[in-house]
Amino acid sequence: MRVSRVSFVILLALLSWGPPGLAQTQSGQQAAELQIYQKYRAWVTKQSPAAGEADLMGQYRGILADEGLSASEIERQIRVITEQGQRLEIELWNRILTSPTPSFNTSPNAFLVEMTRSINPGKALDVGMGQGRNALYLAQRGWVVTGFDPAEKAVASAQEQAKRLGMKLTALVLRDDQFDFGREQWDLIVLSYVGLRDLVPRLYDALRPGGLVVVEGFHRDATKIASIGAGVVFDTNELLKLFERFRVVRYEDTNGTADFGMQGTRVVRLCAQRP
Repeated sequence: MRVSRVSFVILLALLSWGPPGLAQTQSGQQAAELQIYQKYRAWVTKQSPAAGEADLMGQYRGILADEGLSASEIERQIRVITEQGQRLEIELWNRILTSPTPSFNTSPNAFLVEMTRSINPGKALDVGMGQGRNALYLAQRGWVVTGFDPAEKAVASAQEQAKRLGMKLTALVLRDDQFDFGREQWDLIVLSYVGLRDLVPRLYDALRPGGLVVVEGFHRDATKIASIGAGVVFDTNELLKLFERFRVVRYEDTNGTADFGMQGTRVVRLCAQRP
């Protein structure tokens, strides 16, 4: 699950993929609300992450008006989006992350595996942990791991798997605005396909000196072949600029298979260290 807040800017950090026909599994009012939200979601993932909530809502009102909707229907749909959006988003990610036929890589992120292979285990934080693929890997390697995500069913799945494997894992149902990152607490912070632009100063403060942050996301070119949330899409060298206070250990801008969607596309990866 990608980390979210009660804000449309942060909703941009979420991928736009979801199980086909999801709305058909609902009934009545729930199905209608989900269709409204999914339509907005498909549109908002294509917008700039710099756009504010008011700007987005104003633009979307204009789109609905151009479709010929009445003023009352436009306001009804906006209310569904603003009042029910977070709940619908979490429900969607719960379904994606606990699906019996996953549309994402359930193994640990390969870049994370490579970057931590020769590091002595310490204290790690997995931001937007989803069903725990990365957190569980690190715990198996001896790391003391905390992860969080607002998708409660995905977190429960991670907790159950940790219990089956006999591993200790702290897994919390929280958004990033609810989680206390602390100061100089972590030796490693993982951000795998999550929105992070507004988190960078908190990440710096939360890492111990010498601690690492490991990031993977999409390059802007990936949006040419799929609809992807702007928060996990980065321009050329953007990660280098965002993490300019850090010492860059490794940066990649390459063609590869993305963990979400599992298609060949252009991805960006960063491993950086707090001095």
